[in-house]
Amino acid sequence: MNTITMKLQADHLIMEALREDISSEDVTTNAVMKEAVPGEVDLICKQDGIIAGLLVFQRVFELLDENVETEFYCKDGDMVSSGQLMGKVRGDIRVLLSGERVALNYLQRMSGIATYTHSVASLLEGSNTKLLDTRKTTPNMRIFEKYAVRVGGGYNHRYNLSDGVLLKDNHIGAAGSVTKAVQMAKEYAPFVRKIEVEVENLEMVKEAVEAGADIIMLDNMSAEEMQEAIRLIDGRAETECSGNVTRENIGRLTSLGVDYISSGALTHSAPIIDISLKNLQVVL
Repeated sequence: MNTITMKLQADHLIMEALREDISSEDVTTNAVMKEAVPGEVDLICKQDGIIAGLLVFQRVFELLDENVETEFYCKDGDMVSSGQLMGKVRGDIRVLLSGERVALNYLQRMSGIATYTHSVASLLEGSNTKLLDTRKTTPNMRIFEKYAVRVGGGYNHRYNLSDGVLLKDNHIGAAGSVTKAVQMAKEYAPFVRKIEVEVENLEMVKEAVEAGADIIMLDNMSAEEMQEAIRLIDGRAETECSGNVTRENIGRLTSLGVDYISSGALTHSAPIIDISLKNLQVVL
């Protein structure tokens, strides 16, 4: 996530998070700090994992006070360990105290997703299958969570509903059939958009192939059904499998040879990584 993306896509979301946490004033900080006093605080990792979201963490303080200085001793994507000093934040102590929780919330959440994604992606090493996320993200956190997936070694599926065509069961039901849904999508969507179809059985697989789908998602099918589906598709479309995929059960899919495996768990079930701001001190 670069500076331009941050300013265009993330700043307003970070400001909303700050407004949620400070609706009028930080009454506790204002009670103990009557005026600006320069200070410094350590950013410490309390759990092993993959770090992600350092620039978002930094941006929280900058939006409160552009004079805050952040120094990092690691970068996004690095493996960090419990007890590691990852950086320091310097500035008005009132800003350090008021921005602490929001900054850590982003960093902990994003690092947790990167860490979990890394653990799942490692199970696909040696194969040609790519691990994808989904749109099962926390509202107003998608840009941060999908970035964290990439840091962890995964890939992004479509970002939102404007980003690509994915004909799911209810779209097919609304259109009347797989064939009609694909035909309508080809007529309506720009030619640069690939058309993906979610299928649940082998009959739908055959229909999706014949209709000219670019990607066929095998949803909640047994390993045996997926093997047969891949044989039927025979390279005429890219293949993706999905359906409650987690670190614990992805092993049953790794030998299938599909192009993609998508997992909502990357964003909706990843635990946070414990990170703290400690050792606040006045710097004169």
